[in-house]
Amino acid sequence: MQRASARASTLEALIELLSSMRFAISLLTVLAIASVIGTVVQQNEPANAYLNQFGQFWDPVFARMDLYAVYGAVWFLAILAFLVLSTTLCIVRQSVPIVREIRGFRERAREASLRLFAHQASLAPTLPPQARRDAVTAYLAGAGFRFRVDEREDGALIAARQGAAGRIGYFLAHGAIVLICVGGLLDGNLPLAWQMKLGGKAPASGDQPVAHIPASARLDRSNWSYRGNIYIPEGGDTDFAVLNVDDGVLLQPLPFKVALKRFRIDHYPSGMPRRYASDLVLTDSDSSQSFERTLEVNKPIEYRGVTLFQSGFDDGGSLLRLTMRDFVPGGARPPHPLEVEVGSRLSLQKFGYDYTLEATGFRPINVENFAPPAPAGGSLFDHFLGSGARTQIDENLRNLGPVYTFKLRDAAGQAREFSNYMLPLELSGHKYLFSGVRASQMEAFNYLRIPLDDNDSADTWFAIRQIFFDPARHAALAARFTARVFEPGGEDTLRERLKAAAEHTLTLFTHGGLDAISDFVESKAFDEHTTSEEERQRAGAAFLQILQGMVWDAWMSVREAAGQDALEPGDEHAPFIRDTLIAMVDGFRYDAPFYLQLTNYEHRQATILQATRSPGKPLVYLGSLLLALGVFAMLYIRERRLFVLLKCDEALIAMSSNRKAIDVEETFAHHCDGLAIALGAVAPRN
Repeated sequence: MQRASARASTLEALIELLSSMRFAISLLTVLAIASVIGTVVQQNEPANAYLNQFGQFWDPVFARMDLYAVYGAVWFLAILAFLVLSTTLCIVRQSVPIVREIRGFRERAREASLRLFAHQASLAPTLPPQARRDAVTAYLAGAGFRFRVDEREDGALIAARQGAAGRIGYFLAHGAIVLICVGGLLDGNLPLAWQMKLGGKAPASGDQPVAHIPASARLDRSNWSYRGNIYIPEGGDTDFAVLNVDDGVLLQPLPFKVALKRFRIDHYPSGMPRRYASDLVLTDSDSSQSFERTLEVNKPIEYRGVTLFQSGFDDGGSLLRLTMRDFVPGGARPPHPLEVEVGSRLSLQKFGYDYTLEATGFRPINVENFAPPAPAGGSLFDHFLGSGARTQIDENLRNLGPVYTFKLRDAAGQAREFSNYMLPLELSGHKYLFSGVRASQMEAFNYLRIPLDDNDSADTWFAIRQIFFDPARHAALAARFTARVFEPGGEDTLRERLKAAAEHTLTLFTHGGLDAISDFVESKAFDEHTTSEEERQRAGAAFLQILQGMVWDAWMSVREAAGQDALEPGDEHAPFIRDTLIAMVDGFRYDAPFYLQLTNYEHRQATILQATRSPGKPLVYLGSLLLALGVFAMLYIRERRLFVLLKCDEALIAMSSNRKAIDVEETFAHHCDGLAIALGAVAPRN
């Protein structure tokens, strides 16, 4: 008996805890914090994006806590489930007392209790006893009260109530919370988790053709809750959505086929997207009936229980026409054209390179903000609100033209990512071709800036570089430089020494850039114990002047080969000489045997849709409506209980309210005056 009693006591304590307000508030607090995290941290992004944002220490911590998919995390769904349980128990526990309060009139109230009310008054009626009751009931009925009469030995108690429907707001509000939470559970990852646990489903690698994805990664078409993405190029179609799960994907068949006829996008004058829409053709999988729809942002399409949203757009396999320019030292390959589609791979072995070209992306319009950065400091609001609060800085948006990204993967499987601009960028009055390179997505792009000549062509820089890095032409270039520096009739010994120094400088530079020359100055040319730092700096400056001079002579050689007139040396040519040398130095970090210049393209668009089946959406909508009605009822429908005790020589009036309000005193005085008139009584005696 004692053990059973202890178990019952423990169960009662547990139910008391689960149904208590403090437990529900604690759950709501955790949900609010989780929702803030889910809003601040972008959800379901690629793993590399989170690693790049949070670093190697915090990224695995946040990933283990499921902060990158908060709304589908097990702990988030568990909190929702406990909130449903807590609210349901609270409704069950409070239903009997609340229903009793709604249905009861408290006609058994004692006179002593009525005289202790905060709002009570005594009247001296002049009407006869039977007329008094009729007058009171008539007044209460006219004032909107429902009442019940309790006959007593010394008189009668008329108990009236008004606004009892306000207590229904409690059921509406709490029931709304249950509906909203249940809807969230139905639309969350809980159904998918059940299928993966009980149905033997497991995500597959997304880096493979759709036909190769196994059946274990394909969900049933009758799946009643999901949220996936659809990628369709122009002219293409599909009948499945892709669900990203962990590091893999699941395929969700759709009850219809979606085809993209055309993707339309409008831009602002700055180049930013203003409006984009997809002209779709939907074909029912069962009836084969087709119909056309236009899908836009915030204008979804719903068909057969599946809602399609316009999520974004991407490249649909644009055809890129490139020119391969050789970077191999001493190479004599002429520029070679090639074509590649975005999203495809191309082996470069037929061009003599043990690489695979992977075209990963293309944007015909690339808008960047060239406005100066915000000034340091600022107000406290700037610090907390972020860039959105700093409206005093104007944007300087510029369209930089087409840009494409690709990867070069070597035979060992190592890849480097490149980002090349098609059009030149003008900086400080000079034009450059930009090409960025990085080893991984965690790094920022390091850019190679190729200067353009007066004809806006990069051919001059490539020709100069070919001369510089061709060992067979070093002697001729050094001789040309020496002949230009030395006047005719100069000392032959000095001439030969300068020629040898120039040729040796070229050899050092082509094998290691300026670092090789610096190492030579530090370790070979001078004694570190007897040579001052100033002498080393002068020696380095001399080597740099020799390099710049030979850049000039290589440039003139290029112009002669092209049949152009030689130029007179001057300061106006110094920027091109400097930029040419800097670009050759940066080429050592470019880490590619060639440069792929985009010369033309055929743009093909693709749309990105989101397909959702949300059985919990009606519950959420209904819950939201009930929540609004419940809050309105609890706040604005005020319960009033009015008691009139009729005795031989007295009419005792008392009133109570379910919440304190500033108009209770005024309402009580109004009813006292009305009852006094009805009873023909003198002024009330408090």
